[in-house]
Amino acid sequence: MMTKTIQAALGLGGNLGDPKAQIQEALLLLSANENIDIEAVSHLYKTAPWGNTDQPSFLNACVLISTNLSARRLLEVCLAIEGELGRVRLERWGPRAIDLDVLFYADVQVDEPGLELPHPRMTERAFVMVPLSDVIPDKVIEENIVQFWADRLSTDDIEVADDTPLWWQKGKA
Repeated sequence: MMTKTIQAALGLGGNLGDPKAQIQEALLLLSANENIDIEAVSHLYKTAPWGNTDQPSFLNACVLISTNLSARRLLEVCLAIEGELGRVRLERWGPRAIDLDVLFYADVQVDEPGLELPHPRMTERAFVMVPLSDVIPDKVIEENIVQFWADRLSTDDIEVADDTPLWWQKGKA
């Protein structure tokens, strides 16, 4: 049993290979970590690429967790999962098999090499704010709630790819 837990949120995405299977596997690896409890998982969304638009559409989701890991250690767990699932960092905003981002860690603000919290520019990205609004719509980010940010962004290029309960648990969806 964990002690002194912190609530945090992660964004997950991918557009190479089988992104749904990659996101499912990442969520299962997170849930298997004794220092992480999954509280809620968003719907799975199909989204247009952002930044470099000359690539396949993405699948995206968010997960709300509780953890006793530090913010830095949580990031290290996410990076290890990316590596285990074949993530290769070649191009910023480029295609990827899997991506895990720490979106927020309680109300902690961090600005360190490799870790900035809350995640920079997330309030400008519907592919983050829409799934995040599924799991914690009333969380305050940058002086407004997540639902405010999700509602003000264009969702023209976002569609629900899977909204079945437990879609992320292989064989249970």
